Amino acid sequence: MTKTCAELFQGMECTIIGNSDEKVAGLAFRSDQVQPGDMFFCIVGNVVDGHSFAQDAIDHGATTLVVERKVYLADATNVTEVVVSDSRKAMAQVAANFYDHPSKDFSLVGITGTNGKTTTTYLVEHIASVAGKRCGVIGTVGNKINGRMEKSEHTTPESPDLQKLFARMRDAGVDVVAMEVSSHALDLVRTWGATFAVTAFTNLTQDHLDYHHTFDDYFEAKALLFSKDYPAKRVISIDGSWGRELLRRCTAAGDEVITTGFDTTAQIHPRSVTYGATRTQVELEVRGSVIKLDYPLVGRFNVENVMTAFASCLHLGIPAAVIAEALTTMPPVPGRLEQVACAVEAPITIYVDYAHTPDALAKAIASIQELTDHRTIVVFGCGGNRDASKRPIMGQAALAADYAVVTSDNPRKEDPDAIIADIVAGMEDASRYEVEPDRRSAIARAIAVAQPGDAILLAGKGHEDYQLVGDQVLSFDDRLVAAEELERAFAGEGNEA
Repeated sequence: MTKTCAELFQGMECTIIGNSDEKVAGLAFRSDQVQPGDMFFCIVGNVVDGHSFAQDAIDHGATTLVVERKVYLADATNVTEVVVSDSRKAMAQVAANFYDHPSKDFSLVGITGTNGKTTTTYLVEHIASVAGKRCGVIGTVGNKINGRMEKSEHTTPESPDLQKLFARMRDAGVDVVAMEVSSHALDLVRTWGATFAVTAFTNLTQDHLDYHHTFDDYFEAKALLFSKDYPAKRVISIDGSWGRELLRRCTAAGDEVITTGFDTTAQIHPRSVTYGATRTQVELEVRGSVIKLDYPLVGRFNVENVMTAFASCLHLGIPAAVIAEALTTMPPVPGRLEQVACAVEAPITIYVDYAHTPDALAKAIASIQELTDHRTIVVFGCGGNRDASKRPIMGQAALAADYAVVTSDNPRKEDPDAIIADIVAGMEDASRYEVEPDRRSAIARAIAVAQPGDAILLAGKGHEDYQLVGDQVLSFDDRLVAAEELERAFAGEGNEA
């Protein structure tokens, strides 16, 4: 598949220097990934300037450069240059043009918010599948096309990768795609040029302030998905002030909105909830009608996720009765309050959850406490080279549990002990926590201090099967490690080794 420069930039403000009929065989934004005949986008980033890699891109075979300023290179005489005001936005629009706007050929549901995005995408996928739709999922755990899983590097891929993925989904006959949309992706216009059927907002709590700096900036990035640049039907949780502000804006714009939340003024809200160890029963009021739900997900925050998915699927035209029936068979979401299974019978229960923000950790602990009459122990840490301001708040949130073991998450290139020191600065009662930097040892320690009937929450990594330490990617899966440590602890207690 090839297109000319003129075709790719049709209707866009730009200056083409050279051959406007130059054939473009592919799109690249990393010079080391350029293939012969590719168009290379010189992206101006926060750390590096892509214009510095123009020569390397030419050396790899780029025949077209998209630039914000003309580059003067001896080897660029036969290379077409397209000068634009914003190379990143141009890349997103060109990518949509290159792949013939694939998101127009299916119903794209974009879900944003600090917490709940992954579970909600999986809920939408499952409901739509039961309703007879072919589905795709894009997000943190990975990408799925008609049930086939693939690994992903970003929650929301860069625009050329995203549009290419959309095209593959279109070509596979997908009807509905549920996509996590991160604040980074919106701020960096990765989704520019995508056509959404539904956009949904879950919540906004502290995270990514290392990037956005203020809550207002963080919110404004999320709010972009509900602006005139992304026209769609809307789903908004109004349990928080940020959601209510988003509702005000969308109502003023004349958008079609379904509100959700525990707030009784929401169009979809629970009348009653019964939390069980493995299932949840909800009497849900849906625009004046009461619908009874019984599904195999646990915790209050999953009630929120279910409501967001319910509203999203209503916007897709799926009947409420079909949605309710589909929820009864909802499979577990990887690393989201996932119970650890092991080969021995243990007197304690371990759950793994991706909770890595103060709000998510507090909600996960509360959900575990709903499931046991005994103590709750949490094992957690914070990621390195990420928002450091949330670390003491995470420590404070962890003390909602009866006991905490503070450990390493993904320290990356930071000193694990320094990260832990930031965390425990927010933990005033030293008798209710201990520190064990080695994550396996921390899990073993939690098991050792647990008493029969207690529940342990391993928070922060969820579905991840690795740990990032310095430049190393170490094999580490909380679920597998916990199962091994349970077997080590209890294999001799009436179980076969």
